[in-house]
Amino acid sequence: MNFNEKYNKIKSLAKDEIKTIEENMVQQIQTREPLKSSLVKFLTSPAKRIRPLLAILYTKALGEELNNNQIEHLTVIEMVHNASLIHDDIIDESKVRRGQDTINANFDNKLAVISGDYILSLSMEKLATIGNSEIIKDFSQTIRKMCIGEINQNFDRFKIGTIEDYIEKNKNKTAHLFEIALTGCAKLSNQQHNLKEVSELGLNIGIAFQIRDDLINMISSDTSKPTNNDYQDGIYTAPVILGNKSDNYTSGIEKTKILLNNYLQSAKEQVTKLPDNEYKEALEEFLELLNNV
Repeated sequence: MNFNEKYNKIKSLAKDEIKTIEENMVQQIQTREPLKSSLVKFLTSPAKRIRPLLAILYTKALGEELNNNQIEHLTVIEMVHNASLIHDDIIDESKVRRGQDTINANFDNKLAVISGDYILSLSMEKLATIGNSEIIKDFSQTIRKMCIGEINQNFDRFKIGTIEDYIEKNKNKTAHLFEIALTGCAKLSNQQHNLKEVSELGLNIGIAFQIRDDLINMISSDTSKPTNNDYQDGIYTAPVILGNKSDNYTSGIEKTKILLNNYLQSAKEQVTKLPDNEYKEALEEFLELLNNV
């Protein structure tokens, strides 16, 4: 089986929850046509749903079925993520996302910016219905960090920074949203969780996911999303940093694969503590998938 076939097999273990999340994402959209249809199509188009999937698998591995607040929390996670994708497509001047035209390609940058903000506002309304001030604070801090990550990346264009700065940027841009997907479900659970361990697992997977994404951006093409544009735009990621030069990053490719494996190994060590069941096995298989570049 290829990556998508293996991933879809893992994803099938959470198909009911993900279906509910996808339905919840679009139930509040009330804008004029044709924007409404474009937003619904964008939000419900085939996507990996990695962040909610990991939280669902982790929760079910502990023998727990997700409650309504946890499902709503993961709906907010996906809506925030998708709002950020709409904004990313504007910044990157991308015309295709998930094999279809982006919102900015269908309309214009002005309406796309407002559309991303609109999805974000709907996610905040959903968040308020959960009624948990700690969860609201976590989201506020995470969105702030996502913005800081993008701001710093813009100011650091065409500069080869340190690997420590790169990891910190990955935390802000990507990993903290993975983190609160897991910690939010833990906080909304009826069971007791070691939040420090849950947080570390989310961060390790999120950092690994971004390292892998950056690696793929440098060595392959995926026509379903913006590709191979970071280097040309002066966004120097791990292969360039570890290769020690911007004009020849090939020596940094293998070092980046080692860096990726280090974070995945840390995540694997945490997953091994879970009870033995099909959900734990699915998490382990997912981490193996991330190591295949």
